[in-house]
Amino acid sequence: MAASPPLAVLHADSAPALDLLTVPQVMDRLQLGRSAVYDLLRTGQLASITLGRARRIPAHNLADFIRARLEQEAV
Repeated sequence: MAASPPLAVLHADSAPALDLLTVPQVMDRLQLGRSAVYDLLRTGQLASITLGRARRIPAHNLADFIRARLEQEAV
């Protein structure tokens, strides 16, 4: 049985790079304050991951959030 390739090789060959945004970056992009962004995270409206004490928001999750809000507003 062959050994599996290292994770870095799998990532480079099979999936696009995952951009992770900081809370201040999300604040800038949405033009919202820190509390408003943390409220979105706390309520699950915006998905994030925690790395140690750092909170990171995958860029695709931010795009999904914006798309969903646009669809809500259009109805």
